[in-house]
Amino acid sequence: MEDGFSSYSSLYDTSSLLQFCNDDSASAASSMEVTDRIASLEQRVQMQEDEIQLLKSALADVVRRLNLSEEQHTVGTRKGPTKARPMIATLPLRPTVNNGTVLPKKGTLPSPSGSGSRKDASMPTNKSTVRRANSNEHVGTLTRKDSGDSKSNRTRAGSTGSNSSGKRTSESKQKDPVFNAGMRRVTHCKEEGYVKMYLKGRPITMYMPKDLVDSYCLEAKADLPHKKLKLDWVYGYRGRDCRSNLYLLPTGETVYFIASVVVLYNVDEQLQRHYTGHTDDIKCLAVHPDKITIATGQVAGTSCDGKLAPHVRVWDSVSLNTLHVLGTGFFDRALVCLAFSKSNGGNTLCVVDDSNDHVLSVWDWQREDRLAEVKCSNESVFATDFHPTDSNIIVTCGKSHLYFWTLERSTLVKKQGLFEKQEKPKFVLCATFSENGDTITGDSSGNILVWGKGTNRISQAIQGAHEGSVFALCMLRNGTLVSGGKDRKLISWDGAYQQIQMVEVPELFGPIRTIAEGRGESVLIGTTKNFVLQGSLDGEFIPITQGHTDELWGLAIHPVKAQFLTCGHDRQVSLWDSSSHHPLWIKNLEDAAQSAGFHPSGAVVAIGTQTGRWLVLDADSKDLVTVHTDGNEQLSVIHYGPDGNFLAIGSHDNYIYIYAVSESGRKYNRVGKCSGHSSFITHLDWSVDSQYLVSNSGDYEILYWIPSVCKQVVSMETTRDISWSTCTCTLAFQVFGLWPDGSDGTDINAVCRSNDSRLLVTGDDFGKVHLFSYPCSQFRAPSHVYGGHSSHVTNVNFLFDDSFLVSTGGKDMSVMQWRIV
Repeated sequence: MEDGFSSYSSLYDTSSLLQFCNDDSASAASSMEVTDRIASLEQRVQMQEDEIQLLKSALADVVRRLNLSEEQHTVGTRKGPTKARPMIATLPLRPTVNNGTVLPKKGTLPSPSGSGSRKDASMPTNKSTVRRANSNEHVGTLTRKDSGDSKSNRTRAGSTGSNSSGKRTSESKQKDPVFNAGMRRVTHCKEEGYVKMYLKGRPITMYMPKDLVDSYCLEAKADLPHKKLKLDWVYGYRGRDCRSNLYLLPTGETVYFIASVVVLYNVDEQLQRHYTGHTDDIKCLAVHPDKITIATGQVAGTSCDGKLAPHVRVWDSVSLNTLHVLGTGFFDRALVCLAFSKSNGGNTLCVVDDSNDHVLSVWDWQREDRLAEVKCSNESVFATDFHPTDSNIIVTCGKSHLYFWTLERSTLVKKQGLFEKQEKPKFVLCATFSENGDTITGDSSGNILVWGKGTNRISQAIQGAHEGSVFALCMLRNGTLVSGGKDRKLISWDGAYQQIQMVEVPELFGPIRTIAEGRGESVLIGTTKNFVLQGSLDGEFIPITQGHTDELWGLAIHPVKAQFLTCGHDRQVSLWDSSSHHPLWIKNLEDAAQSAGFHPSGAVVAIGTQTGRWLVLDADSKDLVTVHTDGNEQLSVIHYGPDGNFLAIGSHDNYIYIYAVSESGRKYNRVGKCSGHSSFITHLDWSVDSQYLVSNSGDYEILYWIPSVCKQVVSMETTRDISWSTCTCTLAFQVFGLWPDGSDGTDINAVCRSNDSRLLVTGDDFGKVHLFSYPCSQFRAPSHVYGGHSSHVTNVNFLFDDSFLVSTGGKDMSVMQWRIV
């Protein structure tokens, strides 16, 4: 017995687990940042969980073998010695990658001979043992609770995460499965016609259609898709938490940013161009005095290849070519504000980062040379700018401070603004300059203060200029000062700082975040509700750009029109026209929205919320048709059947709720709920004939259903040849090639097949949109990759005629429309 256990310990090396347990490199005494330590610990815990799962599998296999050995001993006198099955073929191998990819040890591939397995499987054992021994693919067979009762085993018999092989017996099996290039991550059992993929050590079995069983080859190379994507339109603007990020260029283009895209929008011609050089959230923007060169700064980010450093990109707004990249490896966390000098031809650039000290640095951007740096403030910094007539003077303002900096050789000397008799505000929020060189600031007390040129003292004060914070100041070409604030008022002031005009922006648009001078008498406004407005102080303001204000998840495509609907945690539902790029209507809900789906007729659209409530809206009038509640958790997916007679709603309470639909989507009767998943529902697809439903769950389970009776289908022979109306499930034979190496099962958020069934698109956690050929059933399928989003891409879908693709970003709140070319 001791020899047996020693042989197992030699096969299964636990040294890595002990190493992680004893490693104190990320202890509290470490110099790493708290967030880095937390991330390191989370990664370590995940690795340990993966190893423990495999240890459990190995231990369960040992117990099974002991039972077999005892039974063999009792019949050994009659049958003689039985050749033991090669142990390596059944034991999980030690993982060498921390992300679920399981690599084999050298020289430990199973023998193609099946004789040992046949003899071993023919031994008398109990039913459950025989069932495991019958499978000729033994890696990771113990997927969940292997000691669970028989009831739970029966309930999930149809799960492709299990090893059930139908009615076949071990005697009919001739050989072990084919391994992909020595990788244990994907295996192929040609005899039974399935591919098994491992995510986080968890096996997922996906059966192929019968007509592919003989011809399918796992090692065959997939082709790149014949089409590509081109970014056509970006919906949204980042005004909620960014300032001074809206300008009008001499070309007539309005420049602003959202996610990792800078948008150059010609309102008159209704055309957008896009600068896509950034890799993560853009937080600040500055325009050079030549009105052509632009500088933008981004946050530190992550990609599938590792961390991305914060940096500044200087680029040409005509050619969209990157000219210079500054500060890679110098800046920390993010860039919060930046500005070009005015008086020396714009040769220098000042930048403030988001480190604890909010370091202010000055750069000769053309030579990519850092001229000076200094710790600016331990508190937040909101704005920085060069003096218009002296390129050696820089002003910064923020929480509890206003500083005047003088650049002397390579040193920045600070003078603090003195408020003296004036009550010191909690925040100095914005700054600009008058024609005579005075500095003008707006603060959280609603005051506008004027600071004499060359001094750090107040020369004039406009008390109570706004009710609440003054968020933005803009000096127009004619010397008029325009201010905007939390009170949504836009006020103009003359040279003596006397009020000229005042206009209030409607509450729908939100407080004014930034102001820019437009053409003629017009003014551009960016608001905290992510609107860009155009208008004048004489008349009204109309939105030229708008979007969502919180995390975005729901996306639904109109079945017969060039329209799509988005909804998110901001409780806003918007129906967009993909041609005019404007919303047809907007409706605000009581609950945060999570999912959406159009009825096949296009007459109504269903919206799932985070509270278990779902509602149906008239697609033309946005009027409420009906409201229902199922459970109290978020409804992550909501799909009508192709014939429009059923509605399936996948919930985080592990159930799929089925409703019978009549009167073109205006009447609903609950049929029941599909029960069988052991985790929350993530994706649903209907069969072409609306008779079947397939679902994925958070624990990588694939289950099949007859929705009309809410019964699970356990026979793979029934389900493997079903034609599916849509392809949004991330786990299926037709799409498993989209999973990249090292995936943890949560990397891919959304999948969609084109209507002509030739393309497959995915949205991932790294802000990327991938375009594959369909079907995507080869390991490591190649794809075209597109950036633009700076957050996890939560949803993707083709328009009804495959002319465009729409993608939604989660926390970047952007909607991007891609042309298929």
